[in-house]
Amino acid sequence: MAGRLIYLIGPSGSGKDSLLDAAREPMATRGCRIVRRVITRSAEARGEAAQAVSVEQFAEMQAQGAFALSWFANGLHYGIGQEIDQWLAAGHDVLINGSRGHLPQARARYPDLLVVLLSVDQGVLRQRLLARGRESPQEIEARLSRNAQFADDLLVDNPSIILLDNSGALEQTVARLLQRIDREHACA
Repeated sequence: MAGRLIYLIGPSGSGKDSLLDAAREPMATRGCRIVRRVITRSAEARGEAAQAVSVEQFAEMQAQGAFALSWFANGLHYGIGQEIDQWLAAGHDVLINGSRGHLPQARARYPDLLVVLLSVDQGVLRQRLLARGRESPQEIEARLSRNAQFADDLLVDNPSIILLDNSGALEQTVARLLQRIDREHACA
């Protein structure tokens, strides 16, 4: 039986990377693989443990068919390696840090994907984004406004999305993620 793609999405600062890191071991015991993305961001940049490449390297990898999924967002190129197709075909479930804007393309390629939307209280999100120091306060406020509208639209258009609140303790969010995935019979 083929595995299932679990597509984690959420606004920048919602804690997707922290959740993936904290869930890595319990997900592995369930037979689920968590994938590292390829990103055109410098290796020195803080954030997720991704494979950093130049724009030129990314374009070359893409031309060689290295990515099962790829997209451009926030000035960066993102890619998910082609190996996920072999893992899914071998019956492994695969959890990836996806893109809200790329969800229609991902769903077209993987119709059975399970979407998990990580949300966070706007005040908590504002503080996290300010602490990261990547954007100005004005850019953060604009991002918060876009995020709120995008999440509302996404939930209306995709009622099967699993909504997961990450405003509190990370351990609680991991526990809720595992419960929901178990309920969906992914990573079984």
